[in-house]
Amino acid sequence: MVNIDRALGVAVKTGKVLFGANSTIKNVMTGRVRLVVLASNCPDNIRKDIEKYCKISRIPLVVSSRNNIELGRVCGKPFSVSVLAIRDPGDSDILKVVSENSV
Repeated sequence: MVNIDRALGVAVKTGKVLFGANSTIKNVMTGRVRLVVLASNCPDNIRKDIEKYCKISRIPLVVSSRNNIELGRVCGKPFSVSVLAIRDPGDSDILKVVSENSV
């Protein structure tokens, strides 16, 4: 979990990351996203929509063990984050870390 948190922080600082359910869903539907991260307490209706669109678009989905407040803190944001989408990981190796953890 520590590696994912560190990689997520680097991705937020150096890459292109979208915060929020609406922008994530729009970009997942168009296939512009490389990875989606959900907080552990993300609302069920949002979680189901994002899971469905990620499955259709074949975009990896990670459900974090952190809640929305902790996920916001990991990203260095002063607000809670239920959903985020990574368009460009920047200098982060988060895509590699996530693929290693899912195997």
